[in-house]
Amino acid sequence: MRWCAAFLDQARACRNLGSPFTATLLEGFANLGLPAGPIARRITTWPGDISGHGASVPLRLAGALHGLVIEGQDPELASFYPPHGPTEAELHEAACAAISRHESYVSERLNDAPQTNEVARAAALILAADALTERFDLPLVLSELGASAGLNLNFDRFRLCAPGGDFGPSDSPVILTPDWRSHAPKPQGFTVADRQGVDLSPRDPVSERLRLLSFIWPDQSARFKRISAALDLAAKHPPRVDQADAIDWLEARLSQRLDGRLHLVYHTVAWQYFPQDTQDRGEALLAEAGARATEDAPLARLAMEADGHGPGAKLTLTLWPGGTEYDLGRFDFHGRWIDWIAPQL
Repeated sequence: MRWCAAFLDQARACRNLGSPFTATLLEGFANLGLPAGPIARRITTWPGDISGHGASVPLRLAGALHGLVIEGQDPELASFYPPHGPTEAELHEAACAAISRHESYVSERLNDAPQTNEVARAAALILAADALTERFDLPLVLSELGASAGLNLNFDRFRLCAPGGDFGPSDSPVILTPDWRSHAPKPQGFTVADRQGVDLSPRDPVSERLRLLSFIWPDQSARFKRISAALDLAAKHPPRVDQADAIDWLEARLSQRLDGRLHLVYHTVAWQYFPQDTQDRGEALLAEAGARATEDAPLARLAMEADGHGPGAKLTLTLWPGGTEYDLGRFDFHGRWIDWIAPQL
């Protein structure tokens, strides 16, 4: 069945990304079935692609169940969540019972695509911003596409630990400690003059804190703490995320004159979900704006996206004037490791 294949495919991805608990939960549904009722009917008749390449329905369901646990709505289900280690059958039975007890809650949560706000991806943003500043020595204007709650708009306030010296403030509550599979550059420092993002469904980091945390896989405690710290930081330094179509918004941002500043447009695991015609329009707008870029007002586009190869995501920097594209290496989707290629700008 189509839905079973999607659950098993997502389970494999979760296991590969270090969450055996979430993998077991999703495998249980695929192997033992969904509880009879409206939730099962909705999932099994979901239109279009329900896999992680489309609507991500398996992760919507996993997020709904985790939400019941961290919101304290289902202590019985919580007794089967980490640090407990149930069998697949035990976890499946508990999850099915919870779905039956909270059908309206789960149904409402199925409306939301997962928004993990993975702040460990900010390591790539920090390294790119540092390299760009070393080249141009200009303050940065940030534009993030698919920003969700905007946590990664605060990446200059994160600390990235590196063998050659740490990037960012030493007292940051958000500490990134990736495994370096490559040479680590020495930090130069950079300044952010302005930061804005866009999302079709932006999330408020204060009022929707628990909803955002529910999409973090329950057995990844370090990741949970890191994103909790980023939410605390966002409460003190609220990022601006506009609700709009990403490319319509980008067109307006690119039309602004930014003399004496470098405009950095970036997206991390977001562009790949845009429709092809949207991607084509975005590429054209960036090329047009790039043709107007100067040494005093350069434009950069940083893309961290899946490219079908692996491991992890491909990191690419395009820089104007000139439109030169640089291969910056590969990064783990959850920021566990870095294989960085320093650009010769």
